[in-house]
Formats: sequence, structure tokens, C-alpha cells
Amino acid sequence: MPNSSSLTHFLLLAFTEKRELQLLHFCLFLAISLAALLANGLILSAVACDHHLHTPMGFFLLNLSLTDLGCICTTVPKAMHSSLQNTTTISYKGCAAQAFFYLFFFSAEFSLLTIMCYDRYVAICK
Repeated sequence: MPNSSSLTHFLLLAFTEKRELQLLHFCLFLAISLAALLANGLILSAVACDHHLHTPMGFFLLNLSLTDLGCICTTVPKAMHSSLQNTTTISYKGCAAQAFFYLFFFSAEFSLLTIMCYDRYVAICK
């Protein structure tokens, strides 16, 4: 008889077991994510609307803002849902998708920052 065990869910550790602190975590995550959405939205609109910012650095700032939004929107909603609904599981596919998208956006952000540093280096040297 072959071994047929398989994973369908992962257990998440809660920040705390007290319901009041879970609601506080939800409010903090909500405030932080809304602040990040607002700040990145302002950067996106500023670069898109102002023609003086249609430069290579403005393009990099626009993409950096998009990747930052991607990083935040990948992990924070599940943490907020877990805090609000008092759940401690995540599906295997959900965890794999979260890990893939987070690593994708993080590596894109790291690459953009590297390119932006090189762009400033070239601008200073010339």
C-alpha cells in the first residue's frame, strides 16, 4: 500500500490569542496598507500626469511604486483576514501563490533599485 498523505492546508501562527489584540492588529494592518496605497497612488498619478516626470527616473519610480503595491497586496490582505476572522489556516495553493507573487514582486523591486542606483551612478560620473 503506497503512502498517500498530502498537504491541503498550512497552519498560521496568530499574533495573539486575545480577540481585542487581533482587532488591533487588523486596524494597524488596515492603516498601514491604506497609507501605502495612498502614497503609491500619489506617486503613480504624479508621474503619469506631470510631463516633466516622463524621464527614465520617473519611469523607474512608477514601476517601483507598482511593485511596492504588489508586495503589499500579496501578503497583507490574508493577514488582515486572519486577524479579523480568527482563522489560522491557509490553503496549499494560496500559500504557494502568495510565496510566488511575493518573491516575484520583491525580486522586481530589487532589480529596479539596482538599475536606479546604476542610473544615478552614471549621471554623477558624467
